[in-house]
Amino acid sequence: MPSLMKNLFCCLVLCLFAFTACQNGSDTSDRQKQDNDTIRLKLEILNRQIEADQTNPDLYNKRAKFYLLDHQFDKALKDVHKAITIDDGKAASYVLLSDIYLLMGKPDESRDALNKAISKNPKDVDALLKLAKLFLIVKDYKNCYATVNQLLTIDNGNASAFFTRAIGLLEQGDTLRAVDDLKHAVDNNQEYYDAYVQLGELYSIKKDPVAELYLKNALHIRPKSREALYMLGLFYQETGKYEQAITTYQLLANSDTAFREAPFNIGYIYLVYLKENKKATRLL
Repeated sequence: MPSLMKNLFCCLVLCLFAFTACQNGSDTSDRQKQDNDTIRLKLEILNRQIEADQTNPDLYNKRAKFYLLDHQFDKALKDVHKAITIDDGKAASYVLLSDIYLLMGKPDESRDALNKAISKNPKDVDALLKLAKLFLIVKDYKNCYATVNQLLTIDNGNASAFFTRAIGLLEQGDTLRAVDDLKHAVDNNQEYYDAYVQLGELYSIKKDPVAELYLKNALHIRPKSREALYMLGLFYQETGKYEQAITTYQLLANSDTAFREAPFNIGYIYLVYLKENKKATRLL
């Protein structure tokens, strides 16, 4: 992915989270309280079940997942290790262990747990995909691609595998192969929002008309997506479709009043391209 667009995407996401936290503080706190109450209730039920059946590894893994949601990492680790002690052959226990280690900021331990899971079940698609993503995070592209290839021999239509490899290829500057993988991703999963956005972005850079199609597909999945609406508006603006750009930016401005770039770009179009200074003045 070109660094400028990648940085823009990251900034948009960060701004979105910041805006949501500020504007919906009471709603968020109420929802968080409900989530916490649900977790506590589930934990109470699991505690009673474990008291009645202390040799069931699945119950310990279930409780570990709720501890993980509650950010009680030590308790989650203890439960997973207990599950492994009871039944060392369960690949799912090691996958869960890897999730805990990754959230604790321990990628090496996470990788080791995933390798253990794969040794227990070489056809565990979930473990292979997570391992490929972990290699991508640490920029070990060779092992990322090798793991994706291994996964695709088991599940040759796995959209997430194609997407994971595509991101690695983009980071290494291999746009042509990345686009091919992104197309495979959306061919195998027509609801793959992130893949549509990536394709829309890449084709927008070339001002290729197909960018519009990919971004509209993304918006079909997430109609109020800030990043997709902004990319589509920019595409229209940079290809001379000014009225469509204004309409798209207006949709974005209406759905996200904190995102000032949308009205600013409308004003810029009126000022620079359409020479309608009065309209531009109201917006800039």
